[in-house]
Amino acid sequence: MDYRAKGQTILWTNQILGGMPAYQIWAPYSSNLTSHVISAVKAIFPNPVDTVLLLLVGAYFLFRVLKINPWLAAAGAVAFTFSSYNFILLVAGHANQAFAIAFFAPIVASIILTLRGRYLLGGSLTALFLALEIRANHLQMSYYLMLGLLILVGIELYHAVKAKQTGPFLKSIGYLAGAVILAVAVNASILWSTFEYSKDTIRGKSNLTKTAKASGETPGDGLSKDYAYEWSQGVGECLTFLVPNAYGGSSGLRELDPAKSEMTKAFVAKGLPQEQAEGYVQQLQGLGISTYWGNKQFTEGPFYFGAIIFFLFVLGLFIVKNRIKWWLLATVLLTMLLSFGRNFPFVSDLFFDYFPLYNKFRAVESILAVAGLCFPILAILAVQEIISSTDKAAVLKKVLLTFYIVGGITLVLAAVPTLLLSFRTENQQDYINYLTQALQGDTALANSIMNGLVADRASLAQNDAWRSLGFIVLAFGLLWAFLKQKLNATLTSVAFFALILIDMWMVDKRYLNNDSFTEKQTVQQVQPREVDTFILRDTDPDFRVFDMTQNIMQDAFSPYFHKSIGGYSAARLKRYDELIENQFTKSVNQDVLDMLNTKYIITADEKNQSARMQVNATACGHAWFIKSIKVAKNADEEMQAISSFDPKNEAIVDQRYSKLITNKSGALDEAATIKLVSYNPDHLVYETGSRTSQTAVFSEIYYEKGWKMLIDGVEKPYFRADYVLRAAEIPVGNHKVEFVFHPASYYTGEGISLASSILLVLALAGVAYTESKKKAPLINKEA
Repeated sequence: MDYRAKGQTILWTNQILGGMPAYQIWAPYSSNLTSHVISAVKAIFPNPVDTVLLLLVGAYFLFRVLKINPWLAAAGAVAFTFSSYNFILLVAGHANQAFAIAFFAPIVASIILTLRGRYLLGGSLTALFLALEIRANHLQMSYYLMLGLLILVGIELYHAVKAKQTGPFLKSIGYLAGAVILAVAVNASILWSTFEYSKDTIRGKSNLTKTAKASGETPGDGLSKDYAYEWSQGVGECLTFLVPNAYGGSSGLRELDPAKSEMTKAFVAKGLPQEQAEGYVQQLQGLGISTYWGNKQFTEGPFYFGAIIFFLFVLGLFIVKNRIKWWLLATVLLTMLLSFGRNFPFVSDLFFDYFPLYNKFRAVESILAVAGLCFPILAILAVQEIISSTDKAAVLKKVLLTFYIVGGITLVLAAVPTLLLSFRTENQQDYINYLTQALQGDTALANSIMNGLVADRASLAQNDAWRSLGFIVLAFGLLWAFLKQKLNATLTSVAFFALILIDMWMVDKRYLNNDSFTEKQTVQQVQPREVDTFILRDTDPDFRVFDMTQNIMQDAFSPYFHKSIGGYSAARLKRYDELIENQFTKSVNQDVLDMLNTKYIITADEKNQSARMQVNATACGHAWFIKSIKVAKNADEEMQAISSFDPKNEAIVDQRYSKLITNKSGALDEAATIKLVSYNPDHLVYETGSRTSQTAVFSEIYYEKGWKMLIDGVEKPYFRADYVLRAAEIPVGNHKVEFVFHPASYYTGEGISLASSILLVLALAGVAYTESKKKAPLINKEA
């Protein structure tokens, strides 16, 4: 961000995890048309208003393309936009993910237009919205949408063959294929660099084999299954689609009113005053006590699609005649099965093991964002079907049947919640034991508290079930009144809009509310500690800091100020991840700290409850000449070798680089020098001088795709040493050695993006001109 403020683009950062490409942190992609579209939207509307408006407008466009009347289209747009997951994403800071979801609806709408025969219009809009979707840079969401779209195309193909209309279908597929190619080309730089980089991240292949075999695994391409399935939707948790607090809402106790809690009563029964008891209940959150009782590590809230929408979705399965129903049902079933992850692994494992790229993504529950679009579509189509129906009596029977099914389930959960749910976690006894210890052996009180927690969870579910049942009754009443000709179509549509908005708004306010906002001037920037201020006085431009007061792979503090050994990135380099796992988790390897040029180590001062600092006198520096080279057969041998070695004098090099090394005995000139004279994260300049050919090791992270080494302006080869560092042979004499990060995936990709963006603008302009000449509007009965 500092370089960005100066108007400079850097594609490499040394602030986190030793050093890594910055593609997934920030890159301008200024040749991409959609970058400027997104910038314009964000400049006009503040966050998160921009995302909410895009969700609303995009969904409204889809419902109008589906020939839904304006008020019902608005109701459907509200239902999709205000799906609880979208707002939870905004609160949790997953802005790109929510932004990517915003383009789901207009992409589907554009594809439908194309399949209907509006080839130029649909194809151009598909290219535009898909390009925006990709530019949102959350490929996981784009991938999940693609799975649903494949089902849609498959169903359309089946009907085209059945109706002997394969010609028009193939023509529409041709236009859609062209749109996909254009959207991908517009995003050439972001996709190319991401694809290239992904192979070297934790989503790529493992380098080590011995560690994997010891744990019963084999080195694979992609994330480990346990890591990918960490956030899996519980099978029973799908009840939250209908009743938001069926599983206790969010982690912690914020859903709970301590004054009315059964846990408070347990403390009061032991003789504590009410106010003190409430205070103790609030403190229980620090012990891991939570109203949420599913098996996720933690959650910010449930997937709630709306009680009315759920009721109408089930009704749609009975009455909607449009074949889009089968696409929606199939997509919902698939996304649910895949969201279960470890809780129902049969389908998930098939995709994880055999479906291309599926194993690159984690938090599989997030695929339910696609279901969050499907539910409102079928729900609103159901209302539209009722409005346009001629056999009111037959429709009323199906409405009654749906009311009995959905209303009955909700009534059971409201009246006897424990009949369907246990409200106990799998490790309930562990919590009792832990509480007993915290309460100095008072087992009776620990059991009373946990029983109170179970009762509180049941009460939360019960209250929300009554709430959902109320909305279901109101929705049923509206349909009954219309079918009995007590209300006209317009009033019915307006009433559904109001009810759906109220239903969704009330639940979303639990997660995005006044407490989520603050005045800009009151926002406090991260403040340096005394040790940070001291280290920042060091004028050396390039050294690393190891902050032992932070979790090394979750450090979101020290990188604000220092080039850090630690940090956090979901797209970190695989080799660096393996280095940390093997050299830092059990104990800290001083040799590795030295080779990474770790100049300062921050530790905790327990007496003063503050941080203190020590200088690492053995840090190797920016670059150095070594005396000997040890060749390793593979990554396992290389990792083992750096577990104990002399990094200042010895280098461990994989045998694949043997051809680049002519002087394996190392440095012969004791007076040889090498020093850093200019530093930028993506451009480092060294000066060397020696009377013999030398092998130099640089304390910079090795990444071959984009880094070039120049000696006196001429590109020369370099290689990897000590598992993660760069090394090179430096010829005799005085030389200028440069490392420049200039990845073709970005810079050549930007050229492709520019040409494709121009083509997209021309296509949209041509379509706008063509459509303006037609009398028919974009959305009409013949669309």
